[in-house]
Amino acid sequence: MPHPPDHDALRAAAIYRLYTLEQSERLTRTRIVGVADAFGVDPRTVDRWLANARANHGTYQPPSRRTSFVLTPHMLDAVARWRGNATAAWRELRAEGHPVPSLPTFHRATNKALSPGMRAGLRAGEKARRRFDVSGERERHHRNYAWETDHVEASVKVRIEGHIRKPWITFFVDCATSAICGLAISPQRPSREGVLVAIRDAILIDEHHGPFGGIPRYVRVDGGKEFLCATVTDALGVLGTEIIALPPFTPEGKGNVEAVNGAVKKTLFAGMPGYTHAPALRGGKPVDPDQPLLHFEAFVDRVLTWVHHWNHENTPTSLGGQTPRQAWDADPTLIDTVTAEDLHTYTLERHGKPLTINNGGVRWRKRNYIADWMHGRVGEKVHLRYLPHHDHRVELYDPHTGRHLGAAVMAQQATREQALSLKQARRREADRLRAQLKKAEKSRNERFAAATRPAPPVPLDAMPEEEALEHLRTLDGLTPAAEALPDLIKLPEPDAALTRPLDPHPAPSPAPPAQPKDQP
Repeated sequence: MPHPPDHDALRAAAIYRLYTLEQSERLTRTRIVGVADAFGVDPRTVDRWLANARANHGTYQPPSRRTSFVLTPHMLDAVARWRGNATAAWRELRAEGHPVPSLPTFHRATNKALSPGMRAGLRAGEKARRRFDVSGERERHHRNYAWETDHVEASVKVRIEGHIRKPWITFFVDCATSAICGLAISPQRPSREGVLVAIRDAILIDEHHGPFGGIPRYVRVDGGKEFLCATVTDALGVLGTEIIALPPFTPEGKGNVEAVNGAVKKTLFAGMPGYTHAPALRGGKPVDPDQPLLHFEAFVDRVLTWVHHWNHENTPTSLGGQTPRQAWDADPTLIDTVTAEDLHTYTLERHGKPLTINNGGVRWRKRNYIADWMHGRVGEKVHLRYLPHHDHRVELYDPHTGRHLGAAVMAQQATREQALSLKQARRREADRLRAQLKKAEKSRNERFAAATRPAPPVPLDAMPEEEALEHLRTLDGLTPAAEALPDLIKLPEPDAALTRPLDPHPAPSPAPPAQPKDQP
């Protein structure tokens, strides 16, 4: 085994010391044994080193080593053609007459030229090579600092409207606490519609969505087009969230959501009926081909139960024994929220220019959309927003103020109740107009009170001045004298006896007359 350069320099220094002692006749066998013990060799090896120094005038020079065999570019191409099989490449080169060393030497040269990851990649491709990569660990920061999102295809067959399919799940995971803030389950491969639904579920905080949510600062995605489309970027941009697009096929860039994807496959899908990776019999036949498959509703219920277990009972190693709920509650970072109405508006795709309400409703994509609140608004402009792939319903807004006017449904797909509501709203609008016209006619035909004395005619809806004042005095039991200030209503004159000044020297009152005594 070759020694490092510093080892050779130290050995040369030790041998030079022995050589100088020998020249001065002070070299002893004990010193040679000590050097041998220090380098872990036999004393006779030190004697050979000392002889080498004598032959080179006191300087030890290690013997020249034979240069090791190195694969040529042509040999590397042969190894790559044979998918990393060095033995097959050696046989081909030897059959073609190329000068090749022995097979063990060729194997050592191949292992030296190609790393274990490169050899695995030649055998099984890029996915196998990535297993030998080293990735760092990001700082977790605080809750809602960064989220990670990804799709995962369920390894389970599910019955959906008479068909057997494998649903997809879109997760949004908080990087600081590993909590699943929101998800959306799609019967087919998800599009931007599924991403928008998952964003709503992740941001909202209420009794249905739980304590996890809020507006994140960053969202890491893997470059999928449904995550980077204009609708999703605009929705997150309005909320002030920045999207970080990672290079494709880099799962190490979003390790938190990848951990969730791996866990749901192993701890949920593997125990469900219809698991596609279950052990098979000879010929690939399933063990139980007639097992009952779950319906989509039951599958969604099981996924939601698993998510609750992950957030409230699971203890990831990265959290130090805490559950995601405990880590979330222990984080004092303030949570930015948004109302459900505003979030619904932000996460809808907007049609470019305002549309006009006509007699058939709002015309969009060669279809009419109607609603009961449109009566009387023909000719007004509205902004239309919609959820992708949900063309049966749209939301309409005032183009000037952005106020939500209401929803509208496709006329061809309106239910019986919606059509009835439209007719009732039309009748209510007609009744309201009739009432207004009657009131106007009634006010136009002014009526006067009957008279018994010569006087100008008095309208019945007019009130005489004295009657009006009396009405104000008695309105709601109000007494103006009790509410007015003293200088507004003149007080009555006080009694004169109460205001006469007192005499400081009052005259003595006369004695009462003597009463005559009774005669005997």
